[in-house]
Amino acid sequence: MSNAEPDSRWLILVIKLAAEPSRYRVAVWRELRKSGALSLGQGVWAVPDVPVFADGTARAIALTEAAGGQAMTLSASGRGPEDAARFQALFTAARSADWAEFLADCGKYEEELAKEIRIAKFTLAELEEEEQSLERLRRWHRDLTARDVFGAPEAAEAVKRLKECAAACEDYAERVFAALHQAPEDTR
Repeated sequence: MSNAEPDSRWLILVIKLAAEPSRYRVAVWRELRKSGALSLGQGVWAVPDVPVFADGTARAIALTEAAGGQAMTLSASGRGPEDAARFQALFTAARSADWAEFLADCGKYEEELAKEIRIAKFTLAELEEEEQSLERLRRWHRDLTARDVFGAPEAAEAVKRLKECAAACEDYAERVFAALHQAPEDTR
């Protein structure tokens, strides 16, 4: 849906929760942020009306109701193409920020691998840790791709960087296995 029509449909969620205990508000806020919802103001959130957002909004509504709060879902499209374009721009800007964070984490991952190579830390335990970190990046990329319905410009760079991270991990794995298969030096 990367070239969505300017008159795209949106779901607007209006969430009302008691101020205390704050853990309920925080849980709902986290769920909405995780799902990619756009905060429009105090307790008001928006997502494009496409299936990828259905589970996250349903979880946020369920959390709200379980906490004794109220949730209302409205369908919206804006009064004209300018409103729809503004919504799309705000949503895409939020996805751009998500992609920027992802790209920064790719850089940290590559720096971590470079450090392990520099200090020659070639252990299976370290390799497993690095593979888990790569898998976390892959899951995050998958989630961001699903939410990025309008195609933020950083998405293409993220695909490239994730491939570079995978190649760096493969290189590290080869070094680990080479080190593990190396005969111990003769110390006689």
